Amino acid sequence: MTRWSIGDLAKASGLTVRTLHHYDEIGLVVASERTASGHRRYTPDDVRRLYQVRSLRQLGLSLEEVRSALSRSDSLRPLFEAQLAALNAQARQVEALRSRLTALLDGHTTESLLSTLEMMSVYESYFTADQLDDLRSRAAAMGPEAVEGLKASWLELVEQLRQHMTDGTPASDPRVVELSRQWDALGASFTGGDPAIQAAAQKSWNENKAAISSQIGWASDDGLVEYVNRARASR
Repeated sequence: MTRWSIGDLAKASGLTVRTLHHYDEIGLVVASERTASGHRRYTPDDVRRLYQVRSLRQLGLSLEEVRSALSRSDSLRPLFEAQLAALNAQARQVEALRSRLTALLDGHTTESLLSTLEMMSVYESYFTADQLDDLRSRAAAMGPEAVEGLKASWLELVEQLRQHMTDGTPASDPRVVELSRQWDALGASFTGGDPAIQAAAQKSWNENKAAISSQIGWASDDGLVEYVNRARASR
């Protein structure tokens, strides 16, 4: 029967002699035979085990996980399920990052990119990773056209409220109160009505009015948010 020296097996498998020595030392793939001079000789069964080890390693398993998988046939499924779950999580992270970069680059200048990155840093200081994922998932589910439509509706709402404020319309006026309801409904479209997300958004606004208002295009000191809060209190 064919036997392989450690050098021949290294060339055939694409592994290094050092790796094969290590596998031998830890008992993972041990050469079954030795020559009279003490050199390792690998049998077909040894080679088969080596390729099983290499295949499992390529799936991302640690050496200890590989050892466990090869020692117990019933250990393979839970290991693979755990590995698949980890890969799915990584894939979701990659897709989220891809979407963020695509949105970030779409129609932005260098200056606006820096401004957007600054705002991303601000938001990440107030929202948890799960909350940010929730916000992004909701926006992705709505689609870019629906998101832009909501933004346009919100800007129109802002102008109507600002006009009432400029005209001196009391915040308790039914027209203003109704606009405050629409304001909250539009906000809920993005936050899902989650009280924790709403609280985080309110805190981020309170502490970063200038930066956020600059990003969305209206003055932070015009009192509009306070006006809406008074209308909300009049419901």
